[in-house]
Amino acid sequence: MSFRVRLTREAVADLDRLFDFVLEREPARDGGNLELAEQALLAIRGGIATLKTSPFTCRKASQSPFLRELIIPFGHTGYVALFEIVDNTAVVVSALRHQREEDFH
Repeated sequence: MSFRVRLTREAVADLDRLFDFVLEREPARDGGNLELAEQALLAIRGGIATLKTSPFTCRKASQSPFLRELIIPFGHTGYVALFEIVDNTAVVVSALRHQREEDFH
């Protein structure tokens, strides 16, 4: 079974925000890596792609069995995608955040 995965406008804005954060931070770091932002984006997209085949393997984010969180490893930390399994054919990603952020926006 294959699910269609869609990102809400808010999730796309989160993706842009996370990319910009890494892009802005790296030049200021000693030995900063400007390619890190692109690598982070690829890791997030790769993680989200796994939702096409196995969204039910992700941890529950509430009492609902359909609202879940995907942990996306990257470096020493990673990212978290909040998503909902809408039906037996579709998944909607509603938010993305870095694991060290307090909560979804």
